Amino acid sequence: MDDATSQNSAATPMTRENIPLLNRQRNRWYLFSCWRKWFRPRELRARTVNLGRVNTEKFPPNEIRNQKYNFITFLPLVLFEQFRFFLNLYFLLMALSQFIPDIRIGYPYTYWGPLGFVLMVTICREAVDDLRRHQRDHEVNSQKYKRLSSTNISGYEMVPSSKLKVGDVIIVEKNERVPADLILLRTSDRSGSVFVRTDQLDGETDWKPRLAVPYTQKLSRDSELHSIDASFYVEKPQNDIHSFIATFCMADGSEDTGLSVENTLWANTVVAAGTATGIVIYTGCETRSVMNNSQPRSKVGLLDMEINGLTKVLFCAVLGLSLVMMMLKGFGGPWYRYMFRFVLLFSYIIPISLRVNLDMGKAFYSWQMQNDSNIQGTVVRSTTIPEELGRISYVLTDKTGTLTQNEMVFKKIHLGIVSHDADTFHHIGQMIQKLSGNILQQQQGSLSSSSSGGDSTKPMMFGNRMRRPEGWREWEAVRALALCHNVTPVSDDEDNRSVSTASTVTGGNNSPTKSVINIEAPGSTDTEHQYQAASPDEIALVKWTEQVGLTLIARDLNTMTLQVKTPSEDNDILLHYQILQLFPFTSESKRMGIIVRESKTGQITFYLKGADVVMSSIVQYNDWLSEESGNMAREGLRTLVVAKKVLTEEQYSDFETRYNAARLSITDRVAKVAAVTESLERELELLCLTGVEDRLQENVRPTLELLRNAGVRVWMLTGDKLETACCIAKSSQLIGRNQGLHVLRSVKTRTDAHQELNSFRRKQGHALVISGESLEVCLQYYRPEFLELATASPAVVCCRCSPTQKAQVVALIQKHTGKRTCAVGDGGNDVSMIQQADAGVGIEGREGRQASLAGDFSIPQFSHIAKLLLIHGRRSYKRSAALSQFVIHRGLIITTLQAVFSAVFYLSSVALYQGFLMVGYSTLYTMFPVFSLVLDQDITSETAVTYPELYKDLSKGRSLSYKTFFIWVLISIYQGGVIMYGALILFVDEFIHIVAISFSALIMTELIMVALTVRTWHRLMVLAELFSLALYLISLAVLHEYFDWEFIWSYDFLWKVSLITLVSCLPLYIIKFLRKKCSPPSYLKLS
Repeated sequence: MDDATSQNSAATPMTRENIPLLNRQRNRWYLFSCWRKWFRPRELRARTVNLGRVNTEKFPPNEIRNQKYNFITFLPLVLFEQFRFFLNLYFLLMALSQFIPDIRIGYPYTYWGPLGFVLMVTICREAVDDLRRHQRDHEVNSQKYKRLSSTNISGYEMVPSSKLKVGDVIIVEKNERVPADLILLRTSDRSGSVFVRTDQLDGETDWKPRLAVPYTQKLSRDSELHSIDASFYVEKPQNDIHSFIATFCMADGSEDTGLSVENTLWANTVVAAGTATGIVIYTGCETRSVMNNSQPRSKVGLLDMEINGLTKVLFCAVLGLSLVMMMLKGFGGPWYRYMFRFVLLFSYIIPISLRVNLDMGKAFYSWQMQNDSNIQGTVVRSTTIPEELGRISYVLTDKTGTLTQNEMVFKKIHLGIVSHDADTFHHIGQMIQKLSGNILQQQQGSLSSSSSGGDSTKPMMFGNRMRRPEGWREWEAVRALALCHNVTPVSDDEDNRSVSTASTVTGGNNSPTKSVINIEAPGSTDTEHQYQAASPDEIALVKWTEQVGLTLIARDLNTMTLQVKTPSEDNDILLHYQILQLFPFTSESKRMGIIVRESKTGQITFYLKGADVVMSSIVQYNDWLSEESGNMAREGLRTLVVAKKVLTEEQYSDFETRYNAARLSITDRVAKVAAVTESLERELELLCLTGVEDRLQENVRPTLELLRNAGVRVWMLTGDKLETACCIAKSSQLIGRNQGLHVLRSVKTRTDAHQELNSFRRKQGHALVISGESLEVCLQYYRPEFLELATASPAVVCCRCSPTQKAQVVALIQKHTGKRTCAVGDGGNDVSMIQQADAGVGIEGREGRQASLAGDFSIPQFSHIAKLLLIHGRRSYKRSAALSQFVIHRGLIITTLQAVFSAVFYLSSVALYQGFLMVGYSTLYTMFPVFSLVLDQDITSETAVTYPELYKDLSKGRSLSYKTFFIWVLISIYQGGVIMYGALILFVDEFIHIVAISFSALIMTELIMVALTVRTWHRLMVLAELFSLALYLISLAVLHEYFDWEFIWSYDFLWKVSLITLVSCLPLYIIKFLRKKCSPPSYLKLS
C-alpha cells in the first residue's frame, strides 16, 4: 500500500495547487529573509585587519555625509515633507477634484497653477540647499592623504579621504585632520609617541599623547610595513571614545601585543606635531566621531506649525460654512455634490499663496543675514527656519573655540610680598640676568667641589636663607615653573621633530629624530622654540619662563635642559636636570609634581603645583594665598599654586623604596601609591601663585550680557574639566555679577543625587555646575525634579559632556519646557547638539568646518549670535507673522464676499469672481504690496541691541496667536460684509456692475490695509503699492469680459467704490489710532 502510494505520488506532476504547504512556507521565509538581508542595518562586529596582505572583507566607504537626500529619495521625501502640511494636502485634494466634471466650478489652472508654483519653489529651494551640502561634503571628502604603496616609486600615492579603505596604511602630517580611525604604527619621534588634539571629538583642549605599536616603531622605514605579515584583531565599532581593545599579532606567532586607546588616532583628531603613520581600522559611519553624531533631520519652525494649526481651524470653518449653506438650501437631491461645490467655493479661505509668500520671505531674510555688514561671514545653510531665531529661550554653547580662543596667556604671578603682571614682567627678566653670574659661580663651584671629592649635594647659595641675594624669590619661582610640567619642546623645521637630549648625541643627519637645536652650543639661541604638552596651561607657563630668560630647550623621558639668558648672549648658561619621578595631574588629586636632581650640584628638589583648594593644606603657613587666589579667580584667571621641597639623598632613597613597593602591590595599589606620595607632600615651601587667562573670543562678555538681558538662558556644555569650565564661566561673565555658583558634587547613587538636588534647591538664583557623570545619575532617578531646577537656573555649566550627552541635554530642554533652543559650537563634537537644536549655529574657525557645515547657520565668531537673534531673528518672526496673517485676511475677506453673494442669490453654488479675477486677486493686484511687508520693521537695529529686553516678548508668541488670528477674522468679516452689501445696495441694474464695484473696492481695501499695517515705510513698499494700483487700473481698461467700460469711466462707479472703501477702512484706522495713543506697544514707547 505504501509502495503504491509512493509510486502514484511520484507519477503526479507538481503543480501550484499540490505543492506541499511546508514548501510554500519555506519560499515565503526565503523571500522574507532576503528582504531582511538587503534592508536591515549593517551588523557591527569585530574584525581582523591585515598588515602586508589584502583585506577582502567589505566595509562602509569613508565619506562624510551631511546631505538629507540622494538622487532617488529626493522627490519622494520633499513631497512627503510638503504634504505633511495640512495646507498643501488640502489644496492637492481641491485641485484633484477639478478633474471631476460634476463638481468643477472653474478652470483647473486656477487650482493647479498656484499649487504647482508652491511645490516648484519648495523643490528648487531644497535642491539648492542639499546641493550646497553635497558640495561642502565633497570638499572635505576630496582632501588628499599619503597612502603607502609598494608599486609607486615614491613609496606612497595621494588619494582622497573618501577612497581610503580598511587596511590602508596612511601618513598624517602635522596639523592634518585624521580622516579615519587608525591604529598608530610609526611616528617621526624615535620614542614612538605623538601628540594629538582631540577638541573636535571630546571638546578637551589638552593635547593627548599617543603611542605607536612597539614592533612597527622599531622598523627603520615605513616601506618595511609592506614586507611584514601581521594582523590586528580589533573590537566591533562603538561610540565610546575613551576605550579600545585590540591585539597585534605576527603571523609566525613571534609577537603578540595588546593595544588600547593610547595606540589609536580617532577620526577628526589633529596631529599636533611630527608625522604619524597608521593603519585604517574603521571608516565612514563606523568611526567613533560619526557614531557620536546624530543623523541630520528636517527641521520645521514653530511658526510653520502654528500656521498649520490655523489652517486646520480655517478648514473647519469651510466645512461649517458649507454645512450652514446646505442646511439653508436643504438636503434634497444630490446634496453631497452641492456640499462639495460649496467647499470648493469657500476653499480660498485657506490661501495656497501663504506657502509661496512665506517661502519667498524666508529666502529674503536669509539673504539679508548673509549681506549684513555688521556680521560679515554669516552663511544661512537652511533657509526654512530663520523665524526660529526670533523665539529662542535657551542658548546652549560649547566652550573651547566658541567662547574662548583656546589660547592661554600668562597674566599674573604673586610671590607673597610682591605681585607682577604684564607691565612688570621685564623686571623679573632683569633680575634673572643679574643673578646669572651667581648661578654660573654656583655651577662652577659645584663642579670643582665634585672633582675634588667634596660634598656635591650641598647647595651653595639659595639653600641658606641668610645669603639669599635680591631676586631669589623670582628665580626660585621661575625655575619651578620651568621644571614642574610635562612639556616637550619641538622644533619647527620641515620634519617637526621633537627635541631630546638623546637625539643630539646619537642622531645623525639621516636620523628620524634629528634635532635642529644643539644643546651643547649655547650660541644657538635664535631658534624659535615651540612646545607640546597635554595642557595648554603648561605651555603658557613655559613660554612665560622663556620670555623672562629661562628657556626649556630639551627634554626626554629622563632628562631636562634649561638655558639661562645672560647679559652676554654668547655665554648663556645650560642647566641639566635628571627627572627622578613624575606625578601626573589627575582630576581627583588636582595637582601634579616632579622630583628632579640637578646634574652639577646633585641637589634633589620636589616641585608641586596644583589648585589652591588642595595646595593650601600642603604648603607652609602663610597669610596671603587664600586672599590672592580669590582675587585672581574673580578676575577670571586660572590659578595654580607652586611649591617646593628640597630632599636629601636619604629622604629620597626612603621615598623611592616605599613608592616602588606600593606600585608593585597587588591589592589597593592606587590607595597605597597615593598614601606614599602624600607622605612627601608636607610642609612645602610656597613659591608663587600664578594666574593664566584662557583668552576669550572677541566681545564674548557683552554678547552674553545682551542675551541674559534679553531673557535668554545660556547653558555651557563642554567636554573640558570642571575647574576650567568654572573659570571660563566666571571670566566670560556667563554668570552674572550678583549670581552665585553652585557646584554639584560628584553623584554616584540615588541618595547622593537626592541630597545634592535638595542642597541646590535652597540656593535660589545660583548658577549650576554639573559633570556629565552626575548628570546621568540625576536624570536616571530624578529627571523631572532636576530639569525643573536646572531650567529655572539663570545659567548652567555641564562639564565632561560627551557629544551624545550634549544632544540629549538639548532634547530634554525641548521636551520639558517646550521652548525653542539654539545650539552654538565649532567642533565635530558639537554636531549632534547643533542638529538636535531648533536652530543650530556652527562657528567656522581654527578647529575646522564640520560644525559650520552641519549647522543651519554659520558665523565666524560667537559675538554675531546677539545680532543674529535680537535683530534678524526678531525681524524674521515679526515679518512672517504679519505676512501670514495678512495673506489669511486676504483669503477670508474674499470668502466672506462669496458667502454673502451665495446667501443673497438663492444659495447658489456659483463663483462670484470667475477665471482670471480669482488668479489676479492673489497675484498681480495684491501680491507685491503684501509681500513688501517683509521690508517692514518695528524698531531699528540700534534700538534692538540697546534694549535687548524687547526680545523677551517674542518668546510668548503674541505676534501670531489665536487672539490675533480671530481679530483678523473679525476684520475680514466686517470688511467683506461692508463691500458685498455695499455693492448690492448701490448697484442699479446689471450684475456685472456688482462685480466691478465689489472687486474694485476689495482691491483698494487691500492696498489701504497694507498701508495701515506698515510701521516703517521703505521706498520699495511705496513702489509696490503704486505698481499694483497701476496694474489694476490697466486691467479695468483691458478686461472687457469682466468690466463694463462705460460704467467704469462714470462718476457713479468712482463715488460708490470710494464710499465702500472708506466705510470698510476708516473705522479700523480710528481704532488703531486710539489704541496707539492709549495702549502703545513697548517698542513705540522707546522710539
